[in-house]
Amino acid sequence: MTEDEPVTDELLTIGAFAARARLSAKALRLYDRLGLLSPAHVDEASGYRYYRAGQVERARLVAMLRQLDMPLARIAEVVEAGGAAGADVLAAYWADVEARVAGQRTLAEYLRGRLSGRSSEMYGKFVVETVQLPEQVVIAEKRHTLADELPAWIGASLGRLEGASRACGGATAAPFVVYYSEVSMESDGPAESCVPVADETAARAWAAEQGRAWETRVRVEPAQRFAYTRITKAQVAHPQILAAFEAVEEWITSQGLEQAGPCREIYFADWDAAGPDDAVCDVAFPVR
Repeated sequence: MTEDEPVTDELLTIGAFAARARLSAKALRLYDRLGLLSPAHVDEASGYRYYRAGQVERARLVAMLRQLDMPLARIAEVVEAGGAAGADVLAAYWADVEARVAGQRTLAEYLRGRLSGRSSEMYGKFVVETVQLPEQVVIAEKRHTLADELPAWIGASLGRLEGASRACGGATAAPFVVYYSEVSMESDGPAESCVPVADETAARAWAAEQGRAWETRVRVEPAQRFAYTRITKAQVAHPQILAAFEAVEEWITSQGLEQAGPCREIYFADWDAAGPDDAVCDVAFPVR
């Protein structure tokens, strides 16, 4: 008997199973090695692998998921969960893929503009406006951080501050992040997460209780005029967001204005609910 011959109604040789699953024996050996699809039985003497007919669907599913460039650990989650639960795992993975591709598309456009010398055309895709913001009391966390750590820190710090705002009279405006120096893979800022609150006295009492935890503080933002552009969730990712910052800086210069302080990102939308193409953030510079 060889590996290409059927064994019983229950067990199939690797060759027969490969033909039924429309896969190669080489692929099945790989799936076994990766722990994604193990044979139902391995003959100790010959080393031949045997599969059950009921494993065909799993074999085909693994093959199709690999075509999505899904990491092996996520493939294992999908096939083990199965049914609606497996579909949910796949949906979450694909949402991440679409967000990444949307961000990469924006980055490619940005880099093409830079390489071709079409910077002014690239900046023209951003609509820049001005707005006057009133004086506001903010509770804040400040931290030195690199670009790869920045998204997680922004989410965590704004979550902490929004929770604390309830003890400070409540939030009065959209949260924002101020950049006092460049944040990249080489430069660590610092950056400051801020939430405007209603009660300065309560805010200062809250900050005193925190001590130096999370580098918290309270400050009063003066009334200021800002130049800003509105961007999508996909455009927020670094380094795509640099095009938005540069577009606002270019506009400020073209209008004969001056930057009057550090730049910021103002987050006005529900980040988790937003899709890649939904507007979520204003990139803004104080001007005079």
